[in-house]
Amino acid sequence: MQIAFIGLGNMGAPMAINLVKAGHSVKAFDLSQDAVAKVVAEGGQAAASAQAAVQGAEAVVTMLPASQHVEGLFLGRDGQPGLLSSIAKGALVIDSSTIAAATSQKVAKAAEAAGIAFIDAPVSGGTGGAIAGTLTFMVGGSNADLERARPLLEKMGANIFHAGSVGAGQTAKICNNMLLGILMAGTSEAIALGVANGLDPKVLSEIMRRSSGGNWALEKYNPFPGVHENAPASKGYAGGFGTDLMLKDLGLAQENAMAVKAATPLGGLARAIYAAHSIAGHGGEDFSGVIKMLQKKG
Repeated sequence: MQIAFIGLGNMGAPMAINLVKAGHSVKAFDLSQDAVAKVVAEGGQAAASAQAAVQGAEAVVTMLPASQHVEGLFLGRDGQPGLLSSIAKGALVIDSSTIAAATSQKVAKAAEAAGIAFIDAPVSGGTGGAIAGTLTFMVGGSNADLERARPLLEKMGANIFHAGSVGAGQTAKICNNMLLGILMAGTSEAIALGVANGLDPKVLSEIMRRSSGGNWALEKYNPFPGVHENAPASKGYAGGFGTDLMLKDLGLAQENAMAVKAATPLGGLARAIYAAHSIAGHGGEDFSGVIKMLQKKG
């Protein structure tokens, strides 16, 4: 299949590469030439622009930072036309960005008017899952459009859930990431407390992992350096999922909670904690670095 892939960050690049390895023809575009080069090195093609990438594409996959980027790309901004005017009728758009459900719905409505299918398909699983092709996709859209997308999603992920109509995938994602943010903050707090009392972080982590405090962070993404060799914590908190991205997702969760009058006190507290960590200059680091603001100094 001829695929356009736009947005080649820590998640997007390995996802695009997995599509290339599966035998698809992938035209890749990103503002970073280094990111494009990674996909080209694996057999993908470089596109000079997003418009060039979608020429002749049967499917368009996007992985962008925030709502404004997705809306601007597809619907246009600053007097420039959006990408929907360049995508062929009958093509399928798979947006794997994590954005507001309302933005997905707005873009989907415009896509439908242009004769283009659209699903929101945000992911979970981290950069490791993106590289291994074991991501979880949370899909919002029609059954028919999901089935069209499934052969591609299966090359990038191991779990595909149909959450509901367009926007439902985004809602599921912000619920998941709100919980993840809370769990990481709580896990960091517990490890920091144990270390302050002289416990070995590896031993304490294993005790909690096998006890009632067990969670994904303890299992695969420990926030303390040296506990998990391949976790961002053991690499200076580089790569992974940025603190500012987690802060954005927690903000989306709070906006949604206010809109539907849901009570999310822990989500609000987690947002405040990551905001403080970002303000302290750690916004570009992996979100597990939040443990640094909870550790005893000296």
